[in-house]
Amino acid sequence: MTTRDSLAAHWRLIMAQGVIMVILGVLALAAPVFATIAVDIYVGWLFLFSGVLGLIAIFSARHPTRFRWGMVTAGLSLVLGVMLVWKPVEGALSLTMLLTAFFIAEGLFQATTSVAYRGSIGSTWGWMLASGIADLALAAIILSTWPTSVGWALGIIAGVNLITSGWAIAMAALAGHEIANAAVAPMTPAQPGIT
Repeated sequence: MTTRDSLAAHWRLIMAQGVIMVILGVLALAAPVFATIAVDIYVGWLFLFSGVLGLIAIFSARHPTRFRWGMVTAGLSLVLGVMLVWKPVEGALSLTMLLTAFFIAEGLFQATTSVAYRGSIGSTWGWMLASGIADLALAAIILSTWPTSVGWALGIIAGVNLITSGWAIAMAALAGHEIANAAVAPMTPAQPGIT
């Protein structure tokens, strides 16, 4: 199945994802400090569960000493998760830097992908390119105002990223809808004329 076929077949699900992302982004922008703490706690719980599950998996193995590296990474994940959940405000500093790096990478990826697949996704490639550029601009703003931006940065980054990515996804879904309609139109039998 090609990218165009997949886009046409699943455009409704893609549209729902885009709309939900835009709504979550608006909520994050409405309360950036709350969103910053929420992102920090969410990531903390992810690390915490990852560490616990990693340690359970390692100690369930027959020879746990063979998995020393896994024990180290699971232990670090567990410690990092506890620290982020226990002290979310302090964790926001390091997490802001990590997420800024992530958004730089995501912005570069979206920008290059939009150009590479512009033939497959039609006119919506421009929205994907704009989303990538917005991610890069946000990362530049955060870095230029560091460290005063820590209190609101995660919430703003997450909000704008969700809105721009959600909008780009919604536009891709509309392109998929157009592709699906174009594929169905030639198969529709012509209406007989009224005599």
